Amino acid sequence: MKTPLSILVLLLTLFVFPTHAQQKKLRIGIAGLTHSHVHWILNSANRPEFEIVGISEPNRDLATRLLKQYNLPLTLLYPTLEEMLDKARPEAVTAFHSIYNHLAVVKACAPRHIHVMVEKPLAVSNDHAQQMAALAKQYNIHLLTNYETTWYAGHYEAYNMIYRDNRIGKIRKVVVHDGHRGPKEINVNPEFLAWLTDPVENGGGALMDFGCYGADLITWLLKGEKPTSVTAVTQQIKPDVYPKVDDDATILLTYPGTTGVIQASWNWPYNRKDIEIYGQTAYIWADKTSLTFRNGDDAPQQTPMATMPAPMDNPFAYFAAVVNGSIVVKDTDLSSLPLNVTAVEILDAARRSAKEGKTIFLKKK
Repeated sequence: MKTPLSILVLLLTLFVFPTHAQQKKLRIGIAGLTHSHVHWILNSANRPEFEIVGISEPNRDLATRLLKQYNLPLTLLYPTLEEMLDKARPEAVTAFHSIYNHLAVVKACAPRHIHVMVEKPLAVSNDHAQQMAALAKQYNIHLLTNYETTWYAGHYEAYNMIYRDNRIGKIRKVVVHDGHRGPKEINVNPEFLAWLTDPVENGGGALMDFGCYGADLITWLLKGEKPTSVTAVTQQIKPDVYPKVDDDATILLTYPGTTGVIQASWNWPYNRKDIEIYGQTAYIWADKTSLTFRNGDDAPQQTPMATMPAPMDNPFAYFAAVVNGSIVVKDTDLSSLPLNVTAVEILDAARRSAKEGKTIFLKKK
């Protein structure tokens, strides 16, 4: 007896093309707990797309406090990354400690064929970024970078208005603002503050902490293009609070026909993460919750933004979708390795420009 076509289609759907809900949970390990963004994944522990199978953190007091806060068992905890990798056997790892340690995480994970997602930025320097990229390529792993701003619906709406709908013409200038009153002023946890204000562990201060958002977003909006030149000015407005690193940075990027401006600060009276995009004929402003469009001298049109649809509503659900193959990361995507290698090259050049007091010209590929 022949099997009806409808049943064959159903079987193919179930077994060959499994739905999002039927995908096997990704086994995720967490490397470090000192970055306060770790609350994001700990608060997502009950998501259906992944499960936390191990956590490496040598500071047991910190780990105990956080695991208790999120009702997670202490059996997840390991004192070293290597022990967690070998015993918990995660398929992927998220890194939540100093930026300097990102390279060590990739060195441990890549030979084990374990995929990695690091918190922004990708690396503390261009040298580290190149080493990480080489390891990812050698061992064929995904290496993604997570930014809060990657999950803002307004950024994708702006991108579509520019490239799909051609509503502003060619981009002439992009200005990105990211900052707050300062990490100490907003009372980040002491374990985070210790390395965030260390020039080795973080690679700098506000320039690295907040400048990376603009480097990532502008590179994305320009479809991966590398700037011709980078000029940066940094200041220590509060040397008594941040004696080792800058607390304010302005970075100027030049491209043929386009200018990028990155404003990063630990000195602003309120928190902000927003972007301005000036085109030939129109202007777009966007942040986490809304987008404003202005065509020439017409009245501004403001549109509220909803949250992104799953799995783009959560970075770790997105990571799981990338690993299981339901999402393919393009080289020009916000989380992609090539785009973030360029972002680190921009930050490296900005740091050098501020130190030497001159414009740094970047070599094209």
